[in-house]
Amino acid sequence: MTDQPLGRVIAAATDGACSGNPGPGGWAVLFRFENGFLEEFGGHVRSTTNNRMELQAALEALKRLKQFSMHPDLQIRTDSKYLIDGFTKWITAWKKNGWRTSSGKAVLNKDLWLALDHARLQQVPFAYVKGHSGDKDNDRVDKIAVAFSKGLSIKLNTRTDHQDNSIPHESSLRDKAISDIAPMNLQKLLTRFELADHFANSGHTLSDGEIAQLIEEPIEKIRTITESWVWRDWVIEPLSNQKWRLRNNLENIISSEDRCND
Repeated sequence: MTDQPLGRVIAAATDGACSGNPGPGGWAVLFRFENGFLEEFGGHVRSTTNNRMELQAALEALKRLKQFSMHPDLQIRTDSKYLIDGFTKWITAWKKNGWRTSSGKAVLNKDLWLALDHARLQQVPFAYVKGHSGDKDNDRVDKIAVAFSKGLSIKLNTRTDHQDNSIPHESSLRDKAISDIAPMNLQKLLTRFELADHFANSGHTLSDGEIAQLIEEPIEKIRTITESWVWRDWVIEPLSNQKWRLRNNLENIISSEDRCND
């Protein structure tokens, strides 16, 4: 908790980034509050596109904003004209045309457009800012999104702009609460799930022994498996040289037509 009320959200920025075509992607959101508090958060998707990451960032911002009071002049700043035009212009025609473009093609990223339309905040518009133009918040969310897309470590800001004292991050508070009340076997299970999510999101490969330790199965059994299989919420895929890769079982199917730019 902060030492003073957060007040209203007075500024917001979002961005998405991707490496490949498609490839690993990242999204980022930044909020500024009246008391000077700065909240940053983001995420990684193993295989996606730049446009999907721009939409995902906007969706996460809208969902999170509903938890706070908002300044009447609040705008969500983005460097994606695709997001702004789709959200303010094209989506009306898409819905009338049965989610077909003017040329009759199926609208790409329909799942995210539907979610965005459902999460829409009528009083909060999106505002365009040119990327890499020196805008402080746009540059920051770009840096966060790129870091997530490349699987790099980045420290998210969880302090006020005007104070040096650190404010506990949500995850650290959650971890403390879990350690206070959860039985040891559930704490261990949570750790395994968090590791599985990390490996799935980062795309890192695991050896036979590491997979065996993660899912707590004999290594001999792992070495007899030659095809992909589902464990909990993840698909475990065999690679060459006795290596394995995890991916999220509920990942969206990515259209090869949707281009991804770094």
